[in-house]
Amino acid sequence: MGSGGEVCRIPDRFLRRCEGGTDRTYAYLLVDHLRWLDFEGLSPETVGLPDVQRYMAAVGAEFSGPIGKPWRSGKRPYGQSTLRTAAACLKAFYLFQGSQGIGQEIAEALNRDRLPTRADRRRMFLGHVVTALPANPIAPAGPYRRHPKMPPEGARQRLVENLALARDRLAVTWLSDGGFRIGELCGLHLVDLHLRDGPGCGECRSPHVHICHRETNPNRARAKTKYPWVVEAGTVRGGMIRRASPAMIHTYFAYMTTEYPRDVEHGMLLVQLHGPRLGEPWAAAGVRGMLRRAGVQQELGRVRPHSFRHAFATNVLDASGGNSVIARDAGGWSSATTVDEVYGHTDVHDPAFAAALAQVWGQQQ
Repeated sequence: MGSGGEVCRIPDRFLRRCEGGTDRTYAYLLVDHLRWLDFEGLSPETVGLPDVQRYMAAVGAEFSGPIGKPWRSGKRPYGQSTLRTAAACLKAFYLFQGSQGIGQEIAEALNRDRLPTRADRRRMFLGHVVTALPANPIAPAGPYRRHPKMPPEGARQRLVENLALARDRLAVTWLSDGGFRIGELCGLHLVDLHLRDGPGCGECRSPHVHICHRETNPNRARAKTKYPWVVEAGTVRGGMIRRASPAMIHTYFAYMTTEYPRDVEHGMLLVQLHGPRLGEPWAAAGVRGMLRRAGVQQELGRVRPHSFRHAFATNVLDASGGNSVIARDAGGWSSATTVDEVYGHTDVHDPAFAAALAQVWGQQQ
C-alpha cells in the first residue's frame, strides 16, 4: 500500500508472478523495503543502487547508532540467510520494474553477471559450456556457512515423557524422526500417510509419508517443496516421500485412537483439541506455542520446531559417515551442497582427524 492507502501497482503485479510460498516471503520483505523508501523520502522509481545498498546495511545492522537502530527499531536485524533472500527479492523486483519501462537505471545496475565457479559447473547440467551466471551486487558477502541451532540437550526425550496430549507427543516425534519443516507437518492430510509395509502407491515399500504442496489448507500451512502429486483411486502418489520411523507410527495410532475427533471433515492430521475451535486444523503458530510453553515448563529454554530438523540432518550425516546425498534425500533438501554448507562437519573423535592433527604437530610416527 502507498502512503495514501492506494495499492502499489508494480509491486502488486510483481508479487502475483511469484510462486506460492515465495509470494508470502517476498511480500514481507518487499513491504519492509517500500516502507523504508517512504521513510527516506524515496520511491521505487527514483531509488539508486547506493540507496538499496544502504537499505541492506540498515536491515542487517546488529548495533545501534547514536540515535538508535538505523531501521526496524525494536526488531531483530536480518541474519545472513534472510539478507540473501531479501537481496534476491529486491533484485527480482527492480528487474521486473525495469521491464515495465520504469526505473531503468537501477535495473541496469542490478543486472550483472559473474563467472561460474567450479562448484557451479559441477552441479549444473552441461555446466562445462556455461560462461556466465547472474550476480547480485546487493547480496551480502559470506560467510555462507551457517551454524544451525540445535534443540536443547535431551529435549525430545523430556518432552515426549512429560507432554500430556498424544497430539503434542506426535508433533515432537515427527519433527525429530522425520525432519519435517513446520509447514510440512501442519499441512499433512490423513490420505498422505502410508504407514504400513507395501502400501498401494507403489513408490516406497516401507511406511512413509507423501509431502504434498497445497495452497488451500484451512490452516494456511504449505509445504515448501512443490513436487507434482495426484490422487488416484483414493491413493496419493507423488509429492516428496519421507520415511516413517516405528516411533512415528506408534504416536500416530495413539493419537488417532484416543484424541482425534470423530466428526472432523477436513481430513488434516493435526487438529485443535480444546476451546471454541475444537476440531479445526492446528496451525503452525499453535505448534510453536506448544513447544515454547513446554520448553519453559521443563526448564529447557526456548524450543523451536526447526531445531529438530537441524538435529535430524546432523544425526543422518553422522550415521551415514558424512554422506550429504543420503542426508539430502532423507530430509528433502534441494541439493547436497546445501547440506554440506549448513550441516557438514568433521567429527573431532574420528581417528583420521586425530592422525591429521598429529602429523601437523610433528607427532606422526
